[in-house]
Amino acid sequence: MRFFLSEACALKWLETPSVYNIESDELYELDNESFEFLKECSSGDGGLSDNREFTDYCLMEGILVNEGVKCQRPPLMNSPRPSLRYLELQITDRCNLRCRHCYIGESGRRELSLDEVGKVLIEIEKMQGLRLLITGGEPLLHSRFAEINLMLPAFSLRKVLLTNGTLLSRERLEGLNFHEIQISIDGLEDAHDLLRGTGTFRASLDAAKNCLDKGLDVSVSTMVHSANLNDFDAMEKLFREMGIKDWTVDVPCVAGRMKSNKDLQVSPAEGGRCLTYGYGGWVHSGAQGFACGLHLMSVSADKRASKCTFYSDRPAGTIADGLGKCWQRIAPVRLTGLKCNCTHIEDCRGGCRYRAEILDGPLGRDLYRCAMYDIMGSDNTLA
Repeated sequence: MRFFLSEACALKWLETPSVYNIESDELYELDNESFEFLKECSSGDGGLSDNREFTDYCLMEGILVNEGVKCQRPPLMNSPRPSLRYLELQITDRCNLRCRHCYIGESGRRELSLDEVGKVLIEIEKMQGLRLLITGGEPLLHSRFAEINLMLPAFSLRKVLLTNGTLLSRERLEGLNFHEIQISIDGLEDAHDLLRGTGTFRASLDAAKNCLDKGLDVSVSTMVHSANLNDFDAMEKLFREMGIKDWTVDVPCVAGRMKSNKDLQVSPAEGGRCLTYGYGGWVHSGAQGFACGLHLMSVSADKRASKCTFYSDRPAGTIADGLGKCWQRIAPVRLTGLKCNCTHIEDCRGGCRYRAEILDGPLGRDLYRCAMYDIMGSDNTLA
């Protein structure tokens, strides 16, 4: 029997040979023999194997199929070290809301051109990228969003749309070429609307339901603030009952509009308690011994590339330099260089390094994550 690599999967040459199921967002590390076999399976003629245990597993996981597959496979080449797996692409800084906690501050009218977006997509795929996060501002406000959407199927990346949901009507969902929609919901109705504007909670919730009805994976991102501290049990119940795939909870950094909305800020103890909520596996993977963001880079609407959106004022270059050169300029942060000396440091990975710098200096601790692990019974001490 011949086996063929599923159209949903792509071979990726990361730190180890791997195969990525784009639809399920699962990455499988391979030995050289398995990798070479799957390379054969990715050809038009397919591959043969007498390793029944391996092929049965791959069939069960949706990696292999028994019928021929006609699709264009991406180039297979060695990734940089560390690999750039996740790219946050801010295609515009325009927004239809004026959220009180927004780290960007006042929205502008900047956006990446179609040529620039296309160039970035080609580069991230060649660098063996896994997940493309298209964001803003509100990305649906890009003047040529429809054309960007039409570009996406040509690339073997998991495409995730990060949106506030208020513009995501049923009509807009037709023909949308994304695997996952992440919608920001920052509390129940009163708390969410306090942050984002009257009526936004209902609009965002309706958008999430419409996406689920279309069979799309839906994740939710929640920011902790002073008005939603008592909403988390009810939010968890709501999201699980709806079928939300992943729920990420974080505390906003004091940047942008948050600087002038101090009434929304919460203490590390309050924020740490809320950070114990959330579920799923949406958080970007890392590696032992390294802080968060090891495999992540961000490109902003003004063309700057940085290790994450919060560091856009300290860019590694611009997209004109090429993603590869910008990535080489971003030094991974080792956990041994931080003040942290926590029994959970490999799980925490130093928390949000930007937030830690604000709270405790360049090599400091993310006090919100420390508080979270204190609640969970960890032993946090200074090195």
